[in-house]
Amino acid sequence: MKLGAFSLSLAVADLAASQAFYMALGFEVVGGAPEQNWLILRNGDTTLGLFEGMFPKNTITFNPGWDGQAQPLSQFDDVRVIQAELEAKGLKLESRVEEGTSGPASILLMDPDGNPVLIDQHVSKP
Repeated sequence: MKLGAFSLSLAVADLAASQAFYMALGFEVVGGAPEQNWLILRNGDTTLGLFEGMFPKNTITFNPGWDGQAQPLSQFDDVRVIQAELEAKGLKLESRVEEGTSGPASILLMDPDGNPVLIDQHVSKP
């Protein structure tokens, strides 16, 4: 199972304060929409998403179809394939993709300690 690019999505209280803090650590803004309360920052191969008021907890995030620089991959496991594999292994999904759909979609599950794991596909399968 190929989960795609990894990042940590942080639930922040103050987007501007968090942006300033992580930029002081050497991160640069590479995407996002501050007017919508979210930014994507990168330092080398490390990616952080800052989300004000969007997630209840910090969230482990994987993006099928993207490499570590958010560039589309020619081959990847679609989120629906990942969903089927996870369910076949007996894992409970908090949210799932409707069967018979295609294109961007996401699923959410919790690890044994209650940490959210988001598998969020932004591209369509070629």
